[in-house]
Amino acid sequence: MDDIAIRPAEPGGLDAVARLRWQWVLENGEAPAVAREEFVRGFTAWARENASSHRCLVAVRDGTVVGMAWLAVVPRVPFPGALDRRSGDVQCVYVVPGERDAGLGGRLVDAVLELAREAGLERVTVHSSDRAAPAYLRHGFAPSPTLLHTHLARPKR
Repeated sequence: MDDIAIRPAEPGGLDAVARLRWQWVLENGEAPAVAREEFVRGFTAWARENASSHRCLVAVRDGTVVGMAWLAVVPRVPFPGALDRRSGDVQCVYVVPGERDAGLGGRLVDAVLELAREAGLERVTVHSSDRAAPAYLRHGFAPSPTLLHTHLARPKR
């Protein structure tokens, strides 16, 4: 595993990250709504436009991106004791099948949490699958009875 580097995604390498996202969707049996190259173009444009709020880390082996993790940074409403408040959300942690079960996902999560610490974030959340929840628990996340959410219907296209 020492031959895998974890680093920020480079703007010129966002197409590889987009292809990981595409692969993940296919793995989950979902039918993409657009063609692959259209998705790659749209994804890379989105990533560039949102680079100030969404930071991507990648795992690279021999020049090939084999994993990714995103940190979304969200400004929070100030209060008298802190005018600059921000929190984070871990998103899209994915490792290609051939690299799984060797701790790489955990290394990506740890790297995202370090990025959050360096940015001075108050807290970091994650919306996890049941399968991945134990991994997040091992890396310092805990269930919260006060963090609630609701699912909204997606607008029809």
